[in-house]
Amino acid sequence: QQIVAHESGITKTADPLAGSYYLEELCDQIEADVWKYLKKIQKMGGSVKAIEKGFFQSEIRANAYRLKKETDDAERVIVGVNKYAEDEEQPELLRIDGRIEIQQKKAIKKLRASRDNKKLEKALSVMKSAADTSENLMPYIIDSAKAFATTGEISNTFREVFGEYRPKEVF
Repeated sequence: QQIVAHESGITKTADPLAGSYYLEELCDQIEADVWKYLKKIQKMGGSVKAIEKGFFQSEIRANAYRLKKETDDAERVIVGVNKYAEDEEQPELLRIDGRIEIQQKKAIKKLRASRDNKKLEKALSVMKSAADTSENLMPYIIDSAKAFATTGEISNTFREVFGEYRPKEVF
């Protein structure tokens, strides 16, 4: 109830569900905002152009800042965060025993020594070729995994084809 009362703004009217006019108004406002936003993206040349221009990264950054500031200043009520928040003990940080890393490295070394590397190379090569097409890559990923490819080997193969995404810096 507190979440509904404070976060939705529904208490700003005497009877918000009377004929659902208030909810209709909220829905109409959301729809209008979405269309406005889509037109803005369309004016940039579409989503791909907007990504290339760093638009979405910039929007995420600006909105994250705005929401954080509004929450910190209590302009935006978030129940359990800045209203009706309970003091909780911080959980203890998970500390992984360094011996586990050594065990994992040994296990990977053993795997690489015992697997059929010709079968693995063939599976990765076929997967790499398929990545240049519009084919569903999941069967090729599964075949590579069955040939005991590591996640890193599969990822590196895809990096050779697709490169690595680097978000555009936007200030």
